[in-house]
Amino acid sequence: MVLSAAIGALASGTSFSQQEEQPEMNFFITSVGLGDGANLGGLEGADAHCQSLAEAVGRGDSTWRAYLSTQGPDAVNARDRIGEGPWYGAGGQMIARDLAHLHGDTLELARLGNGLNSFHARTEKGDFLVGITGRRLGQGPSVHDILTGSQPDGRAYTDGEDHTCSNWTSNADGEGSAQVGHFDRMGFDNTSWNSTHGTRGCSQESLEPSGGAGLFYCFAID
Repeated sequence: MVLSAAIGALASGTSFSQQEEQPEMNFFITSVGLGDGANLGGLEGADAHCQSLAEAVGRGDSTWRAYLSTQGPDAVNARDRIGEGPWYGAGGQMIARDLAHLHGDTLELARLGNGLNSFHARTEKGDFLVGITGRRLGQGPSVHDILTGSQPDGRAYTDGEDHTCSNWTSNADGEGSAQVGHFDRMGFDNTSWNSTHGTRGCSQESLEPSGGAGLFYCFAID
């Protein structure tokens, strides 16, 4: 049976490696932030950063969007900006089938969980980021805080508090806050990938003490 399959594959001009081709990356965590805390230049600046990083690794043929919510009269939900899925990381592993799977919209999906974890959630280069475990192993400071400005369901906050550092335009020290998630799914009492806690402020210096570097998630929408 194996020999027959091999002969058939050769006859059709298709190799086994082609048959098992790795899915194209359409999700990554930014390998670097913009260096100005949570001031990303708004959604436009964040999207441009995603696009630039994707282009640098040969994935500029797709349109990339940052997974970020904004607040106020024209609030934007992060989940509404990233397409429909499925999404795959640089290592070829599935992150989520669709929006419902990504956000655990039903009890069953919440129990199942998505594929976003410290092994699958990599940078656009395919590199691993340092999380809590890596910090404990001496690999460097943790950067597991990922900017999202979102509630667990991927939607914007409506409570009147600042969860987005003035819609990603502020780098104020000790003023304002940005909601973050933990890509490594580790934390004291909340292990959400997209909504774990708020930052101490919006400056670069305010992001670092809790384990952040101003990184965020990027998804291809086409």
